[in-house]
Amino acid sequence: MTVNTEVLLDKLYNLRGSDSSILKEMDRQKNKAEQTRDRTTSEKAKLQKDIESLKKQREELEDQGEKFKEVLQGIHREDYATVLDRLRIDFDPKNLLDKLEKNLPRTIDNVERDTKRAEDELVKIEEEMNTAITTIEELGIRKDAALANQQKLNECFELALEGHINITRDSITDLVKEFGFNEEEQRETAKILMFPEDALFAYDAKVKAKEKAGKSISEVIHEAKSISSEEDNDSSSEKINYEYSNDNNVQEESYNHEDDTKNTVIDTLKDCGIDYLDFSSEEIDDLISNFDEQIVRDNIEFMKSKNISLDVFIHHIKMMYDKELRKKIELLLSVGKEAIDIYLNPNVLIKYSYEQLNRVISTIVANGMDPKEIPLMAY
Repeated sequence: MTVNTEVLLDKLYNLRGSDSSILKEMDRQKNKAEQTRDRTTSEKAKLQKDIESLKKQREELEDQGEKFKEVLQGIHREDYATVLDRLRIDFDPKNLLDKLEKNLPRTIDNVERDTKRAEDELVKIEEEMNTAITTIEELGIRKDAALANQQKLNECFELALEGHINITRDSITDLVKEFGFNEEEQRETAKILMFPEDALFAYDAKVKAKEKAGKSISEVIHEAKSISSEEDNDSSSEKINYEYSNDNNVQEESYNHEDDTKNTVIDTLKDCGIDYLDFSSEEIDDLISNFDEQIVRDNIEFMKSKNISLDVFIHHIKMMYDKELRKKIELLLSVGKEAIDIYLNPNVLIKYSYEQLNRVISTIVANGMDPKEIPLMAY
């Protein structure tokens, strides 16, 4: 099996099982949405209580303030001068009235501003809560659809493995398109199912052998991959010794090197907490071709240290082996960009080298603008 086919089979068999990366991701998103819903529900209740209290304060300030002014307007200090002086009571109705008339409107304005801020925050919280509730509902629908698609995928595999090749190419490509497969992956999947003797039979046999040993589907896939690599290497060696010249030994060594690199790539990602099944075959091939384990590990750990989600690497695999990644991110952070800005706009890290990015920022500053205020998508 070629690297592309093997990685694709890993991905397909993962999608067939209960530990499907798609189902796990949906569960993760649902759990996150449920936490958001619970948090915003609590925050909404508190804000509503605060707003009610602030509105009550405003009414009391206005009502009691008017009453107090009426009282003070009816009091003249000279009418009580003897008592106030002899008892040394500092009471000046006119001075109090002046303070009341000056400070009461200002205080009422402050309460109104606090109320407005709380009401604005309530709108945001309700929007966040409603989005979370909608997400939960949508994920429920999407998971039902994903489970239905998973069942169809398993039926296709069962038919192919039984030798009942009555599956059309279009039906296969349409199905795996629902799993987010690109056109190349769609065509390769159709080939695997329509001509199972080329790759599927051998792969499935290894998976079933490991399943009998009580392994999880993820362990099965990983070990099947390793065994397949060893057997492919052995068979290649025998074939070379029997049929070919020394020139072909170079090709075998190259193949073994690529296969070893692939295993190292997958093990490295797993060790760093990344599921390689989240990436397309092309992305994995790209990483294999440019793999430097230390750089990849350093870049992943750096992202973690800056609280940038590792999901940022999906569809942006080049960042994993970018020797300048740390410098570029530190540059963006130094001009006021936040981790969320970088997470939402990672293309800027691929688009520019460090020197190019530095020149872009310098040009922004030279034109009297603040790089922090310029959206990264405009860079």
